Amino acid sequence: MDPDSTEPGSKLIRSNVKTNDRKRAANWTSKAMEILATSTSSLSTLRPRFVPSGAARPRAIPTAAIVALKLAPPQPRAATSLGARIACATFLSKGAGAGGRGREFWRTQVWRLDGRLSLDGLKRRVSKLLVGVMLVMSFSLAVSNTPSWALSEENLLFLEAWRTLDRAYIDKNFNGQSWFRYRENALRNEPMNTREETYTAIRKMIATLDDPFTRFLEPEKFRSLRSGTQGALTGVGLSIGYPARIDNSPAGLVVISAAPGGPAKRAGILSGDVLLAIDNSSTETMGIYDAAEKLQGPEGSTVELTLQSGNEIKHLALTREKVSLNPVKSRLCEVPGSGKDSPRIGYIKLTSFTQNASGAVKEAIETLRSNHVNAFILDLRDNSGGLFPEGVEIAKLWLDKGVIVYICDSRGVRDIYDTDGGKAMAASEPLAVLVNKGTASASEILAGALKDNKRAVLFGEPTFGKGKIQSVFQLSDGSGLAVTVARYETPAHNDIDKVSLPPSLPPTHPLPLPVG
Repeated sequence: MDPDSTEPGSKLIRSNVKTNDRKRAANWTSKAMEILATSTSSLSTLRPRFVPSGAARPRAIPTAAIVALKLAPPQPRAATSLGARIACATFLSKGAGAGGRGREFWRTQVWRLDGRLSLDGLKRRVSKLLVGVMLVMSFSLAVSNTPSWALSEENLLFLEAWRTLDRAYIDKNFNGQSWFRYRENALRNEPMNTREETYTAIRKMIATLDDPFTRFLEPEKFRSLRSGTQGALTGVGLSIGYPARIDNSPAGLVVISAAPGGPAKRAGILSGDVLLAIDNSSTETMGIYDAAEKLQGPEGSTVELTLQSGNEIKHLALTREKVSLNPVKSRLCEVPGSGKDSPRIGYIKLTSFTQNASGAVKEAIETLRSNHVNAFILDLRDNSGGLFPEGVEIAKLWLDKGVIVYICDSRGVRDIYDTDGGKAMAASEPLAVLVNKGTASASEILAGALKDNKRAVLFGEPTFGKGKIQSVFQLSDGSGLAVTVARYETPAHNDIDKVSLPPSLPPTHPLPLPVG
């Protein structure tokens, strides 16, 4: 019978072990020690000094393994291995009665186990060794349950931010550092006695990632960001980004787009203009989110901007106002000079991907189709993006089937967004999409999906080229993290980050702009 599958009452090793089988019994003892010494751990470890002759040195016993042995429940049947019998003996010693009976009962179980090994010279030594191992293990467990320091409320907030990045950040190498080691070092060395010190520690942690799009948001900034995606913002109506690194290009931030009807648009600020200074503060080393905060402010207040447009330097003073981010405008147009039967074109201008932008586009399509349009124009010029899910939902309105976008991380494609046509409303009419260098992020996802699925023809200029996706996470104190969670690829697997999406036709081709 296989000793590893013994039934109750059967012997672990036959009592009539021959002399040449004693080595085999010794190997069982060695295996028992190896069961106890299983895996390495960064926690407290116990290193037994006993090494059977000719056997490899047992590895360190991790505290985690000790806990598993200490809490192992009693088996209803006989243990099926020496390690399981040891675990049973340990549990029984814990559950024994008072008055010192526990130790004697435990000794009895060990001797009963050991009595099955007919090795007179080895029996007592092994039993005493196992008693010593169990006692030291119990002591190690008691010590390991005592934390080396108590975590404060500020420490817990820092750990919450660390854990959010650990789970969500796109680069699982964390810019070439040990993310776990950084956590331990920060908890030991970074002062976190006040909330501001904790915020500083979180900012320092994020800075090690060297990612300008991943940032920490204090509670007020977090609320402001959420209000910006919900349709209203107090400022001058500018979307800004980091410029492409081109020789002889001016240092600063680049204007992606100016909101229609906003102060910046009325002042003549154009996509591609370089923002050099805000209120006399240079933007050469300024982050885009710090710049956005400076551009926003109380309604009616003034902000001074220095810009370079081509070779011209402009100094402008703009009055902040509440900019309504009404994302969709539409109208019915006709091609002039075509007579009574001229084509009817539905024109839809999408300025941003705010909440329910897809619902507004759906409503515009329904209205235009009720007027019997023959074709559509979707204008994405100067649309700097917004909420990624809205871009996906709008693509579904135009496509009967196909991939919309691939979501990728450092290990490749991790998710696919596609459609089976269940939400399609205008999948057959001719469609032209207008793009320029102010078309960015979610706009590029939408334009790329329509182009690669051969649903639309792109007219205009190459797009901005922002192919990273950020998600916003709220922390328990009302602050938040904007985290780069992925990059995207178009259905044709084009990664457009810092490359841009080219139009279907060259920029010199006339745009199909309707009138009326």
